[in-house]
Amino acid sequence: MAIQFQYNKTSLNDLGKQLKVREGALPILKNKESALRAEVIKHKSLLKGAERSHAQVREEGEHLQPLIGRFPIECISIDQVAIENRKIAGVSIPVFQAVALKFSEILWHEAPHWYPDVFAHLEREAEEAVKLELARRQLKILERERKRTTQKVNLYEKVQIPDLREAVKKIKRFLEDKENLSKAAQKIVKARKMDS
Repeated sequence: MAIQFQYNKTSLNDLGKQLKVREGALPILKNKESALRAEVIKHKSLLKGAERSHAQVREEGEHLQPLIGRFPIECISIDQVAIENRKIAGVSIPVFQAVALKFSEILWHEAPHWYPDVFAHLEREAEEAVKLELARRQLKILERERKRTTQKVNLYEKVQIPDLREAVKKIKRFLEDKENLSKAAQKIVKARKMDS
């Protein structure tokens, strides 16, 4: 993308300001990019941990599978998932707080003795499933933001800053040449006046 400009001082000042802003923002963007890169690596390992934890809870509940089949699953639903937004390197990501299950009226004193065990397992499994989904979402958000920041760094570093520098240089040369020609013309006029 070529920068459009005019050969005058106003355009020179505008391009100079744009160049200064981009040169000032570039180190900040590079720091953000490296911080996001580190967070992506960290969150990949957190996602693997969440996957292992979810698999472990499911494995621990294997012995309850026959009972879960007899448990009235329709009585349980996820009522509320408490999520807090936290900023990491300027990016807002969701962080798990708690999950609340809602269950319709069960007469616990009439229910089989294994209901509380199944209910506790389902609660843990729901919590781990929500944590796993949030870990995936966090990683996706961080990777998308890292990619955007990298693109912006490359745009500034490889395209806009060099183009702005070149445009400023061209305008300065033009204005200097114009000034030199003006001075030369004045000298010629002055010399002609002296000769006549």
